[in-house]
Amino acid sequence: MNAVVIKHVKVSELPEDWRTRLHAAANARVTVRIEEEADSREAAEENAENPLFGMWQDREETTEVEAYVRKLRAPRF
Repeated sequence: MNAVVIKHVKVSELPEDWRTRLHAAANARVTVRIEEEADSREAAEENAENPLFGMWQDREETTEVEAYVRKLRAPRF
């Protein structure tokens, strides 16, 4: 995947909707990276090749994902 990286761009020179999302000072400088998005098939293939993908699929405690996450987060609240 090819990417274009533009460094030291003034925030004031960016399109207005980008500036709004950044919440940065107008005189700040940023790096802009533009790259083509992978289609969903490519992403699925990349995930399938990753040996960590699906490593928890056979664990009994994660069959109910929402309940499992709720239980993990309970001590924090």
